[in-house]
Amino acid sequence: MFENMSTNQRVLLATLISLIVLMGYDYFFMPKKSPLDQNLSLQQKESKAPAPVQKQNFQAPSPTSLQTSKQKDADNNKILLKIRSKRFELFIDKFGRIQQMILEEKKYKTQEGKQIALFDETKLPKPLEIRFSDAALNAEAFKTPYSYSGAKEINLSSKQTIVLTQKLSNEKVTKEITIYPSGAYEVHIKVLNKHKYYISPGFRPNVRVDGYTVHGALVKEKDGTLTIIKDGDAKGSEVFAGARIAAAFDRYYTTFFYDFQKGLNVVVSKDEENNPILFVEGSPDFEVKGFAGPKEYELLKSINPELTDVIEYGFFTFIAKPMFKALLALYHFVGNWGWAIVILTIIIRIILFPLTLKGMLSMQKLKDLAPKIKEIQQKYKGDPQKLNAHMMQLYKKHGANPMGGCLPMLLQIPIFFAIYRVLLNAIELKGAPWILWITDLSQKDPYFVLPVLMGITMFIHQKITPTTITDPMQKKIFTYLPIVFTFFFLTFPAGLTLYWFVNNILSIIQQLIVNKIFETRKLASKG
Repeated sequence: MFENMSTNQRVLLATLISLIVLMGYDYFFMPKKSPLDQNLSLQQKESKAPAPVQKQNFQAPSPTSLQTSKQKDADNNKILLKIRSKRFELFIDKFGRIQQMILEEKKYKTQEGKQIALFDETKLPKPLEIRFSDAALNAEAFKTPYSYSGAKEINLSSKQTIVLTQKLSNEKVTKEITIYPSGAYEVHIKVLNKHKYYISPGFRPNVRVDGYTVHGALVKEKDGTLTIIKDGDAKGSEVFAGARIAAAFDRYYTTFFYDFQKGLNVVVSKDEENNPILFVEGSPDFEVKGFAGPKEYELLKSINPELTDVIEYGFFTFIAKPMFKALLALYHFVGNWGWAIVILTIIIRIILFPLTLKGMLSMQKLKDLAPKIKEIQQKYKGDPQKLNAHMMQLYKKHGANPMGGCLPMLLQIPIFFAIYRVLLNAIELKGAPWILWITDLSQKDPYFVLPVLMGITMFIHQKITPTTITDPMQKKIFTYLPIVFTFFFLTFPAGLTLYWFVNNILSIIQQLIVNKIFETRKLASKG
């Protein structure tokens, strides 16, 4: 099939494949709905807790133990203490949970100009929330406040430990929480009478839930496997023994527990919208480490390098992760994320140049062979076997490859998707300026200048690329592709559009060079 296609028919096919794959990726792999703000009632609703799995070395909770309270009494959220640091304000409520975390750094602001609050306070469970397997004890625990005798407000310059105590009719719970300025914390829980319980890192942050990125739960299993359960996909029967990390996350933010020594026995429950809710099995004397905050690569790495696994880039993570590291290194070198993207694009094109050059020269050869190809097609149009044989003989004689022009374009598809995910998921780009009107590379270009320039450069590259298209319909489709891509990029982050725009400029330069080389060779052969 490909042997009988003209040069630009193959280019057109590769471009259309790129567009179709991109649209298909959005349709099939990106979440399409965000959860409703509904919680299960402690008395009336039952979450479908996982049934015990024989191969696991722990017992899954009973259905009643992971039910979610929907009490609307304002006193339930009474603040026990407030902890301030340069990075955040943290509020602990009277049930010993993290009620809210407000990010204090300048770039973490809403569109209304307010500092970002990490959690939706109507969503349960909250971080550090305990659920007892005993339904009566659990109900009592949600009515009995913790006691705390320390300062009601703490200014955090170094790690600080607080102790909370809950006295129930047949149980005493002590929570010793050590909080670090980074947003990391350690929790030591003692349950005097050894009642079985589960503790949660909390319902995922609800700040950047959209249809372009993955949000839900991530579990790094004992063997290092990363299992992601997207919002809407939770079965309520997932259990993981000895897990290393249990994280709930949205596009930019996360809350998680981790234990790299003993591991965590993780249970994934679900809400009415099949969104995953994480619980970890506790013990009478239980210790766990955790974190809540932005998924900043260097911040997570400073706590523990393994925690960077929480930053997930999808199917092309194996390309995206080293690509982000390269982008980060370039940012430290030039001090601007926009210019780092420009330099990374140039480096990628340099690496791909030998293959790209080979493809371009192959396309030029095929263009020159177009009359002979047409002649063979006319001569053997009734005999496909002879047609293919003579076509292959012609290609071999002149060193032409019918797929040579498509391969470089197809090779860029995984690279494009890797960059697509990096520039969508990298919180480092939030509030990061490039030049002039581009003040936030994580948002679309407010004046659509970059998408328009991207479309123009794509059109120019199309015009200077050798073509043998004669069919009017194919010509029309090929001509309208820059317009289609321009509209497609209007809502993309400016950082991603910047990459594609620079990539087009480099393609134009490369094509001009190849055209000149081929013209020189032609003149030399005539002389």
